Order: sequence, then structure tokens, then C-alpha cells
Amino acid sequence: MKLFRTGELYQRSREAVRTLDRCRVCPRDCDVDRLADETALCKTGRHAIVSSHFPHFGEEDCLKGTRGSGTIFFSMCNLRCVFCQNLDISQKVDGTETPPEGLALLMMDLQNRGCHNINFVTPEHVVPQILEALPMAVQMGLRLPLVYNTGAYDSLESLRLMDGVVDIYMPDFKYWDAGLAEKYLKARDYPEVAKRAIREMHRQVGDLVIDETGLAQRGLLVRHLLMPGEAADFNSIIEFIVREISPHTHVNIMDQYRPAGKVGATRYPEINRRISIEELKRVYTAARTLGLYRFDASL
Repeated sequence: MKLFRTGELYQRSREAVRTLDRCRVCPRDCDVDRLADETALCKTGRHAIVSSHFPHFGEEDCLKGTRGSGTIFFSMCNLRCVFCQNLDISQKVDGTETPPEGLALLMMDLQNRGCHNINFVTPEHVVPQILEALPMAVQMGLRLPLVYNTGAYDSLESLRLMDGVVDIYMPDFKYWDAGLAEKYLKARDYPEVAKRAIREMHRQVGDLVIDETGLAQRGLLVRHLLMPGEAADFNSIIEFIVREISPHTHVNIMDQYRPAGKVGATRYPEINRRISIEELKRVYTAARTLGLYRFDASL
């Protein structure tokens, strides 16, 4: 609201849209002219493609509350996770091209339906489009906290444009090892990009602040999806968070992995199974041993 009142939010939106002419919105640095509807890996041109929007009751308790988190799912993704459970959304053009006025109306619809926040899901490649829509949404009466729900493959330039705009950053730190990132995400530089991005997110918003009603108001909430046989990667990620971000970082250690996407008995057989109870116990013990104070566990 402060940025809107000073005119900075509109100026940021103009600056962000200009970056689409030789797109480097995310770390893929495709250099295509998205203003002219040229597309590359994300297959998204001038306008964002929205797959769906609705009050989501499957998010963390501090986001969903009693009335749901107002999720806007953007189609396409700048990662190519072989195990993606939303392959039709993340890697195929499945959705509606939505100009900024339409995106602003979606935000207002979610606010009018009583959602506690606006939750942008997979926003890495559409930061300019989100910023373009926000001044319109604020003029319409938007007053909810904004959640940036990302796979952590974000450019620093895009994140800095979001400084003072995003209230809650929610990155999913997937892999520490570059070889694993290349194999399963098709992005060898993912670990270094994610570390830089999460440092910047924490610099902007700090540790997660939860109000007296149990709802998140501001801060960093890190997710980590446990993968079969990945204990060493998990330890490195948690050690990084504790030592270089904050031991008070709220981490959701997610145990719901199931084989999906391109994973099967003949392709990526090593991850063609669920997480075992023994693996869960080991990672929860490791989190406590490494000094992480705030994390969600299902055991």
C-alpha cells in the first residue's frame, strides 16, 4: 500500500513489463521478445496464462486458516521436474491467457470470497504480469497479504522488483546437489540459484510472523519435498537454512511425494516409490540435530 501511495508500485510495474522485450525474467535467460508474444521454455508470451483460481484448503494451516488461501495457479513453469504431479499445468499450455485487468479481477474475486491471502503459484516467469495487475487490484480495493509460492528458481532482478510487494515468500528448496538438479529438474544451476533467491527473500521479509489467530502475516516459509533416498541432500539444505538464513526459519518438511509425471519402473526407477517411515524419522531427527527450531512434521 505504501508503494502504491507513492507511485512506486506503478513505476515498478512499468519497469517490469519492459523486461519482457528480451526476457530474462527468470534464470533461463531466454532473450525472446515476449512483448511481441514470442515464447520459449515457459511458452508464455505477453500475458500470463492462468490455469485456475480458488480458495485452497490444502495449503499450510497458517495460510489456509478457516476460509482458504486464495490461490492463482499460473500455467507453465521454468523447471522441468520429471516427478511433477501437475504436469498438465506445469509443462503444457493448459489455461486461459489473462490480461492484467483480468488478473486483478481474479484477485478481487478471491478477496470477496473471504480468502485470507492471495497466493501466486508458480509465479517465477510472470512477475511482470503480476506487477502490472497489482495497481489495478489495489484501486479496486485489494488489501490482502500476498504470497509468492515458488519452486525457488527465481532471478534476483525479479525478486528485487517484488521487494515491499510480497508479504510471504514460500519457496520449495528441491535439491542441493547440482547433478541431481540436472537429472530431475533439468536445471544444473538450480542449487546456486535457489540459495541466492532464498537469501534475498529472507532479506526482504525476515522470519515468518504468525498472528494471534494463527495466520501468517509476513516472512519466509520454506518447503522441502522429501524424495526417496535423499538424506544427504536434506541435511545440506537444512544446514544452509540454519547457518545462512536463520535457525528460526519455518520449514515444512513435506512427506507426500508419490511417483508421478515421467517417473515409472523403467524411467527413474530409483524414485519410483513413496517415502518410508524410517526415512521420515531420520530426517526429522536430523532437522532437530542441525538446530532447526520451527518445522512441520507428520510423525
